[in-house]
Amino acid sequence: MLKRILCVDDEPKILQAFERQLRNEFDIVTAVGPEHGLQSLTENGPFAAVVSDLRMPGMDGIEFLSRVKRFAPNTVRIMLTGQAELATAIAAVNRGSVFQFLTKPCPSEVLTHALEAAVEQYRLITSERELIEQTLRRTISVLTEVLGLANPLAFSRAQHIRHYVRHLAARLDLPDQWQYELAAMLSQIGCVAVPPQVLEKLRAGEPLDPGEASIIGSQSKIGYDLLAQIPRLEIIAQMVARQHEPWDPRRRDVDRVTLGAHLLKIAQDFHDAILRGGEVETVVNQMMKAVNYNPDFVVLLENVYVACDTTEIRVLHVDQLRIKMITDADVFSKGGLLLLAKGQEITASAILRLHNFASTIGVQEPISVIVPYAPPPDFGDKTGMPAVTDIARLQTPIPG
Repeated sequence: MLKRILCVDDEPKILQAFERQLRNEFDIVTAVGPEHGLQSLTENGPFAAVVSDLRMPGMDGIEFLSRVKRFAPNTVRIMLTGQAELATAIAAVNRGSVFQFLTKPCPSEVLTHALEAAVEQYRLITSERELIEQTLRRTISVLTEVLGLANPLAFSRAQHIRHYVRHLAARLDLPDQWQYELAAMLSQIGCVAVPPQVLEKLRAGEPLDPGEASIIGSQSKIGYDLLAQIPRLEIIAQMVARQHEPWDPRRRDVDRVTLGAHLLKIAQDFHDAILRGGEVETVVNQMMKAVNYNPDFVVLLENVYVACDTTEIRVLHVDQLRIKMITDADVFSKGGLLLLAKGQEITASAILRLHNFASTIGVQEPISVIVPYAPPPDFGDKTGMPAVTDIARLQTPIPG
């Protein structure tokens, strides 16, 4: 259990007293003044708890603990002061989310008890976060893998949309880019209810009849209904629900959901045009002239990496396939069932599925694949997932 405690005061003698009193029970780190305290927080963290004096020159303890809350929200904060004023205590609690407010002189046993409680609180916070991180990561991984097995066309489409959204978010230097990437990876989850032949017509650029168009239009609503049931994915679900909305040039204040939804629309329409044989420059120019897109965003796709640019193509049998390869043509069973779509990154579960079909009804071999000399940029790991450290941020409220 982490028992590292950061003690911050502007008087070195008080810090020395802390070390003598607490070193047998805790791993004590001291910092003279709030500036050094913030530096130690970033360089020597994490800490289970921070103990701060209230009255310090330059930055008082309330402001200091408020900054600690922003930089290290899991770290438990304790205020120690000689000013036992109710207004001060209220301000400290409201601005710094102070766990306990202790007055000087504080008996050693009282301080020790407070720190033990703070360490336990830190353990509870981090344990819950780790549990939810793993639950979310595994849930999203399962969702995307199931989509890949149930509807290869939708999964392939989602992989490409994710790639283009990541490119756009990076060029726009957006905060929390992982959110837009996650929305892209889950944007096609509603396609589990769309017949493969309808997706095939969409991919080929063939006109859809009113019923088919209605089915395609409903997939974002289905995706929203599925994702909205997962705690912490509410913002992602709203992006998915609005992914077909056209851009409104009159809009001035763009919230995170609106921005994410528009990135999804740009990415999927760009992908569909490229898939139908369009050149990047031509597609970008056409989209910039259309009223449905923000041209300042579309122009950022001029230099995007397209998977088909990879130079080496091989024709392989099922037992030669490896993860990270990309299918260069649709893969069918001998009975004509689509198993993998063209442009789909091969995952471990996809290989297992092909082996199962090969050992039963058969797979049409050989299989044409793109073999990158290095992993395709931005096409993700074998789970198609953002890092755990990014998913952890789902624990914090998302404004907008």
